[in-house]
Amino acid sequence: MVNKNQVKGEIKDIAGKIQEEAGKLVGSKAQQAKGLKKQVEGKAEKALGNVKEVLKDAVK
Repeated sequence: MVNKNQVKGEIKDIAGKIQEEAGKLVGSKAQQAKGLKKQVEGKAEKALGNVKEVLKDAVK
């Protein structure tokens, strides 16, 4: 099962990748950094969602 943290995390990760690539295209180090930060946040949120699913399954 997929929970909202997993979905939100994946979306944020993808958005960060797009932002990073856009920053590369226009030569903006700031946009690249913001994109990388967003990817890290997305991966962390997705990991939180994964932990929630493991715990939910363990309780069953």
